[in-house]
Amino acid sequence: MSEEEGGNETLRWPTNLDRPAIEQRLIWARQTAEQTGLGEVASILKGVEGLPPAGVAKSVMAALRWLEGKPELRAFTLQLEMVALNLKNLR
Repeated sequence: MSEEEGGNETLRWPTNLDRPAIEQRLIWARQTAEQTGLGEVASILKGVEGLPPAGVAKSVMAALRWLEGKPELRAFTLQLEMVALNLKNLR
């Protein structure tokens, strides 16, 4: 299988998310956490919309710390890591 066919496909991370896109991903993450029994993560992410950039960053990093060492939640963790890479775009 060639690279064009997806044989060696790399994950492309959007590193240009703006504040509305970041907030939408965090809302999704909070709702997903609530629906899947990750109440502590949902609580950490509660009310992040509209926080100053430092507050959003603090919440995202706290959620990532909680998810550390939980390989069964890797797909969810990747979504928050993508947000973390875009925190520099918050204004």
